[in-house]
Amino acid sequence: MVAAHEMRFLERAVELAKEALHKGDEPFGSVLVSAQGEILAEERNRIAGGDATQHPEFALARWAANHLSPAERATATVYTSGEHCAMCAAAHGWVGLGRIVYVSSSQQLGVWLAELGVAPPPVATLSINDVVPGLAVDGPVPGLDAQVHALHRQRHGGQ
Repeated sequence: MVAAHEMRFLERAVELAKEALHKGDEPFGSVLVSAQGEILAEERNRIAGGDATQHPEFALARWAANHLSPAERATATVYTSGEHCAMCAAAHGWVGLGRIVYVSSSQQLGVWLAELGVAPPPVATLSINDVVPGLAVDGPVPGLDAQVHALHRQRHGGQ
């Protein structure tokens, strides 16, 4: 369940997704928050340069591995505009990060992209718990997911 005080982190993730879109990247953004509610790091998608691994969730996992103790990582939360892909979920699990809260699900994204005529990704679309069993995950978030949907329509030429 997503608590009211967490909405600001999800809204920031959507803002980062908008920033990514305006910079020519896919509209994804993520925020890493400590157990005390402090924003530790934030990132947006950066794949426009040709490196398809430059996802914000992957960048935050690397940042956490380099800057946080295992105990701090385990109690941190990642708030993100879209459910982690398999690559990002694996990175999250390998570095031992805690809970994930996402605005829109991979399933929603798949439907949206299919409606826009976008080819499926080259990697299987799995839920986070298919990649990292037992991890605490919450999402999607009704209302905010419509904003993310609009960003993907804008990115891929929909209305």
